[in-house]
Amino acid sequence: MLTKLESPVQYALQLGEQEVDMNALLGEQLELEHLGAINCVSCDRLTKKSFNQGYCYPCFTRLASCDSCIMSPEKCHYAAGTCREPEWGERNCMTDHFVYLANSSGVKVGITRGNQIPTRWMDQGAVQALPVFRVATRLLSGLVETVYKQHIADKTNWRAMLKGDVEDLDLTAVRDTLAEQCAAELAGLQDTHGLQSITALTDESQIEIAYPVIEHPVKVTSFNLDKQPLVTGKLMGIKGQYLIFDGGVINLRKYGGYQLELRQL
Repeated sequence: MLTKLESPVQYALQLGEQEVDMNALLGEQLELEHLGAINCVSCDRLTKKSFNQGYCYPCFTRLASCDSCIMSPEKCHYAAGTCREPEWGERNCMTDHFVYLANSSGVKVGITRGNQIPTRWMDQGAVQALPVFRVATRLLSGLVETVYKQHIADKTNWRAMLKGDVEDLDLTAVRDTLAEQCAAELAGLQDTHGLQSITALTDESQIEIAYPVIEHPVKVTSFNLDKQPLVTGKLMGIKGQYLIFDGGVINLRKYGGYQLELRQL
């Protein structure tokens, strides 16, 4: 789903050439149906199975955007000359990245490119976020994240995020505490990669993010379109990339390339 940072976040579901205003459907009875076909989000070919949220198997094994270092940026191997697509790596990895703190199910550390702020935070369902470092490359963002995740989580507990059981945090105070705890490791990275390779962002203010939710689920159960191609229910909320129905939730990010039809009953 496409997102826009307003209060609450505005969501639009891309169905072919159409963008559906999902906020306008809150409280409505809907049907979401998988029509049976899956097109690769890269090459558009039909595929029986989706890999890595929407790719056919050949693209999954060929594209740099599907390599394991995307999920583990500290393993970036561009400098070793083994990037699957060096030009893609130049555009997407050998450029400034940001290390941030977010509160989605408790405090966590994450990384993103500058053009993905604040989209990355909304996609994760974060209710608070704060950029803490600007670094020169994706590899460096992963190395800084690795230092920080010795002290805090680097993943979202998606069930807790959807339940809305998230206490407000002072991310600035967390930032300052972590900076002291990790000072030696960060200095070591600067010694290796250059003083200007990691810049602390001490003047940033945390942002607060609200989501269009009528009612959070008490118990989180997931719909699976591969096993149950038709989902019916009242839309109770939207958070992260999840639709929250009165009978369960569905992560639309998982179904990139699926041909879907949305109907209002």
